[in-house]
Formats: sequence, C-alpha cells, structure tokens
Amino acid sequence: MTADKISRRDALARVRGLMLLGAAPALAPLAALAQAYPARTVRLISPYGPGGSNDTSARLLAEALSRKYGQQFVVENKPGAGTRVANETLARASPDGYTLLWAAAPFAINTAAGLPQQYDIHKDFVAVGPRVLGPVFLIVKADSPARSVVDFVKLARAKADGVTFASPGAGSGPHLTAELFGAQAKFKVLNVHYRGDATAYTELLAGRVDATLTAITTALPFIKAGQLRVLAVASEQRTPVYPDAPTFAEQGYPGVTGYGWFGLVAPAGTPVAVVRQLNQDASAVLSAPDVRSKLAGLGLQPEPGDSAGFARFIDAEVRKWAAVIKASGVVLE
Repeated sequence: MTADKISRRDALARVRGLMLLGAAPALAPLAALAQAYPARTVRLISPYGPGGSNDTSARLLAEALSRKYGQQFVVENKPGAGTRVANETLARASPDGYTLLWAAAPFAINTAAGLPQQYDIHKDFVAVGPRVLGPVFLIVKADSPARSVVDFVKLARAKADGVTFASPGAGSGPHLTAELFGAQAKFKVLNVHYRGDATAYTELLAGRVDATLTAITTALPFIKAGQLRVLAVASEQRTPVYPDAPTFAEQGYPGVTGYGWFGLVAPAGTPVAVVRQLNQDASAVLSAPDVRSKLAGLGLQPEPGDSAGFARFIDAEVRKWAAVIKASGVVLE
C-alpha cells in the first residue's frame, strides 16, 4: 500500500472518529433515559371515573408495573367529553414517558366521527401497547323466541319500527357494533343509551328493550340464573371471557365484529427506547396468569403485541367506525 493510500485511509478514520464523538453526546441522554427509566413517579391517565373496567384494569397494570420497577405508577382519573379530556391532557404532556394514557375505544371513534378535538391522534400521540379487548355479546331475555343470531334477525326484520338495543352510551363500541349488526343483517336499529352496562341489563330484564350488545360481566349472574340468554360474541374468534358464545361469523355474519378496548398511549416524541421498554414490560405483566385471571373477571382479555401492531389496530378502528357512522347516519357529540 502506498503512502498516499495510507494517509487517505488514516484521514477517513479520523473523520469517522470525530463523527462518532460528535454523535455520542446526542445519543447518551437516550441511552441513559432507557437505562434509568423510570426514575420517578409515572402518571397513568384513565379517561373514565373510578370503578369501571378502564379504571380497574389501569390500576391492575399500574400496580404490576410499580412492583416491577420499584417506582410508583399512579392512576389519575380524567373523565369527560367522551374521553377527550384525558386525551387532551396527554397531548399537552411532556414526551418523556412519565405521563401515559390508558386509552379507550372512543380514542378512535371520536376521530372516526369527525368530532372537534384539540389534538390529532395520528400526530400528537404514539401507540405504545399492548391492548386489552372487551368483547361484546348479543344477549336477550331467556323467554325470547330467539335462540340464535339467525332467529334474532328473522324477528328483527319483522319489526317495522326497529329493534331496541340497550347500550352503555352514545358513540361507545357497543352502540356502533349494534349499528353495524343492523346494517349487515338489514334491519332497523334503535339504540337506547344508558349510563353503563348495569342499567342496560336492568332495562333488558324489565322487558323495556329487545336486546343488548355489550360487555357480559354484569349479565353473568342473570345468565347463570336462567334469566338471560347469550346468542353471540362480536369477536373474530370465541373468547375465553365466555367461550360458550359462538361468534357472529359462525352464524353467517362474519362482518359483525366490535369490542371495547384499552391500550397504552404516550405523547408523540417519547423516546423509542422507552416506548419499546413499556410495551414489552406491560405485555409481560398483562399476560401473567394472576393478572389475566383478574382481567377475565372484568370481561377483558389481554392482546400482547408490538407498538406498530397497536398503531395499525387504531388506524383500522378509525376506518371501520367512520364507514359505519357514515352509513348509519349516526350523529355523535
């Protein structure tokens, strides 16, 4: 090798060394953050009030992560405006991993409906994951002549004034799943909105509505007592929450899928290393047998997966419900 080639090689080596040295200060904070995280208390925002399945599951996750890290994860309830109050709180938070959101289905539905929001879910947040699903079930009174989805559709089509569904709120996953069912099966849907599942089932038991298409947990005692009958679950596959329920797909309506869901979301700009760490550790704690058992008691099933998969899920929810809202003419506020 000539002296000229050696000198050029040495010069290139020095340039590369200087580039690495220059990059080191920029990379060091990220590396230190990932290694140290969390170094203090983390806020986990619930978009609902205390006591519901979102709040309770958020607390299960927070307790498990507190034990794992030796740092407190504190649940902070920020109910209001169909979860938009909580979502906006997160959008304004520092992107350092110390404020997180246990997002719920309206996170996507509000965007699908074009509701006014002080944030853009695609630009102002990063999907961390994992998620948990809350399957919804088609349930009727035990004295109903409908013993299957096929039976129910025949009865529904015969009702010119429409079939009444009790739902836990306008714009909720159960509400829109009922609208989707009516569109797919070609019958008229009349949604009657109540504050939560308990009231919805009270109205069903009293015979003031024809059916519910919502979470099953509150209904289980009445199902076991023979007062209510489960016809189907609106999931792609049967769910461990109530495995006896056949899917709509098994009964001829594969397009009827819908559920409540919750999942971890952080402000946009949160370091990639922190997002990856949170995703992996939250997935692990939600998959632990004791936590899975507690989630099942809430009518929830964990769905571990990477952050990119959770982001795709949210995008698919927006597209799906935008189409349902447009087709049904539902107006959300």
